[in-house]
Amino acid sequence: MAFHENLSRTQQILLAIFCFPLLPFYLCYLCFSRNDKEEDEDVHNTARAEEGRIQTISGQSRFTGQTADVRYDHQQEPVVTFQPDQRAQVFPKQTWQDNQGFSRNDEVDEDVHNTARAEEGRIQTISGQSRFTGQTADIRHNQRQEPVVTFRPDQRAQVFPKQTWQDNQGFEDDRGQGATSTGGQQGLYAYPWDKSSLKSIPLDLDQFKNLDAYASKVNVRNSVENLVDTLLQKAHSDLEKVRAIWVWICHHIQYDVEGYHDTSKRSCEPADVLRSGKSVCSGYAGLFEQMCSLAGIRCKKLSGFSKGASYKPGKVFKGDSDHAWNAVYLDGGWHLLDSTWGSGFVENSCTKFTFSYNEFYFLTHPALFINDHFPEEEEWQLLRWKLTLQQFERNAWYRSKFYSLGLLVSSAETSTIETENGKATVTIESRAPTLFLSDLNGAKEHCLMTLRGNGMTLEVYPQHTGTHCLNIFAKAAKEDKEKNYSSVLEYSLKCSSVDKGLSLPKALIQPVGPSWLSEEKGILEASPRSPVVHTEDGCCLVTITRSKNLDVFATLDSNSSHLSEDTRRRHIWTTCYGSQVEFKIHLPHAGQFAFHIWAKKTSEAGSHQCALSYLLSCSKKSVTWPVFPKTYGDWEEGYELVTPLAGILPANRQVEFKLKLPGVTDASVACDKIYPLTHSGEGFWKGFCNTSDASKVIVRASKRPGDNTYQYLLEYRVENH
Repeated sequence: MAFHENLSRTQQILLAIFCFPLLPFYLCYLCFSRNDKEEDEDVHNTARAEEGRIQTISGQSRFTGQTADVRYDHQQEPVVTFQPDQRAQVFPKQTWQDNQGFSRNDEVDEDVHNTARAEEGRIQTISGQSRFTGQTADIRHNQRQEPVVTFRPDQRAQVFPKQTWQDNQGFEDDRGQGATSTGGQQGLYAYPWDKSSLKSIPLDLDQFKNLDAYASKVNVRNSVENLVDTLLQKAHSDLEKVRAIWVWICHHIQYDVEGYHDTSKRSCEPADVLRSGKSVCSGYAGLFEQMCSLAGIRCKKLSGFSKGASYKPGKVFKGDSDHAWNAVYLDGGWHLLDSTWGSGFVENSCTKFTFSYNEFYFLTHPALFINDHFPEEEEWQLLRWKLTLQQFERNAWYRSKFYSLGLLVSSAETSTIETENGKATVTIESRAPTLFLSDLNGAKEHCLMTLRGNGMTLEVYPQHTGTHCLNIFAKAAKEDKEKNYSSVLEYSLKCSSVDKGLSLPKALIQPVGPSWLSEEKGILEASPRSPVVHTEDGCCLVTITRSKNLDVFATLDSNSSHLSEDTRRRHIWTTCYGSQVEFKIHLPHAGQFAFHIWAKKTSEAGSHQCALSYLLSCSKKSVTWPVFPKTYGDWEEGYELVTPLAGILPANRQVEFKLKLPGVTDASVACDKIYPLTHSGEGFWKGFCNTSDASKVIVRASKRPGDNTYQYLLEYRVENH
């Protein structure tokens, strides 16, 4: 409180008259004082919080008790300072919104995405998470969008997802203004990446169509200078110059696999690389740097560690750097690219190089580039939140195809994952329908995959303890059926215990359960929706709605079954009602079974394709269902068998028959003699037969009145014969 507030009105007037000549000096003092304060603590980048709720009155927030000042430094990192108790103060309500960018959420009072945690000092970011110790404050918004803060006492280091800060601040492709060792101004990019683009600057690749075609066909080898002059005939802007140089190198320089293994046989000098047309990464980067220099583009050759062809999840990087790439200065900031990886790939043993242009590594967003490139100098990460080498080692390697295919994120963010109760689960989100494959230790077994419209879920059940290699592959759903899947993720899977109760059938075809893919193949609806069907008594029912003129049949497979394929099929009874198809399954024994529905358009040539898979599981050991009766070719769609369903009938018994046979004029059962069936008003054919002295029973029918020619429909076997 100012001292003059305690003076009387008369004393204040006299003081003002006396001090009036000093007013200009006082105003200057206030101006400089305010500027100093704003430089140290900008009111628009400061938020104050209390222990308890902040009361909002007339657009301002009043608080008492212990307070925390939250601001951003020049690196845009949150800095928190705690203050002792003081009298109520007032600050503008919008202060919080200016700094945090809170999104409105009226449904949840305390949503994790509307929560920010602060410490006294800077938040240390480790492997996508932030660790903090000491006194902390939890900052959130309630349903009325009022900031609410709770203080907690000192405690051990805690971890919370790093994206907590980003979700509240909002993503900005913000380029910092701090000077760096690179000279000039370096772009500092927010993390995580902007999912609308894989590039560090907005690009329309169609604008390069003619330039790319020209640059890829230029064939100048006599000097780097002449090569650059030729490329610049069609490239004018700095961006076009960089693009032309990139395209030429990616299409004309191959990786020197021989030089990789024998250093005496390789050269990284730009002139030698141009002449020979091959080099290792250092030669690629050196040639790129020199060509940019001749074109008047600022370019930097960088080195560091990489997750390349020989990388395995969990690798610890030691010693000298193993890779080189470049940074170019465009549009007021630095941008990253790797022409070595843009040109093609080598096998794991590095014995063969294949040209395969990869657009991903041209001006890649730094938040994606850091997945497999770790520079020796930290500032060349070009990230606002820097990663440590330990984080880089621990993080999962999202391969370039992961992002090129429109995949967004995996639930398993570390390179090593562990099973829990014998199972590990990986979920991947995508922008569009995507096809996936997986293998464990090179075999397509022990994995259960389900598709969603925006990704997939993979459950893995290793059958022995230890360390396993899990690979995940993907391709776009709209791509040609013949196109190969690309590797998108690889994990080291540690298994400490095995789930003996679940052993997936080797014949199980992925994905499992109804999905957009089964709909595309003609299964419009299916029940149950769950990919796994548990049955205690060994009986279950699957129903589908099929598209027009779709022919279907089903098969049953199991690792533990010694039955023939024909016998296994007879444990499925199919009934068709137009577009509706019903499959009754009676499992022959306990265990896990792969149930497949195969489909083909009647108008198309070729064989049936698997349209839908289920995993059927029965743990009851006493289950021993017999086969269904054998059907003959004259058993038509629309026919329905009510009883008997068991294909093996008891001996010396009277057995009831009930069937629906549309279009039939006469029906009977033949065993040791003929037993006629009677047509009821309900549309069923009913009757009995005696199995005495019979080895098999035949159901037959005729479609023409008075015709003694019968068609065989069903066949049963009698026990003990």
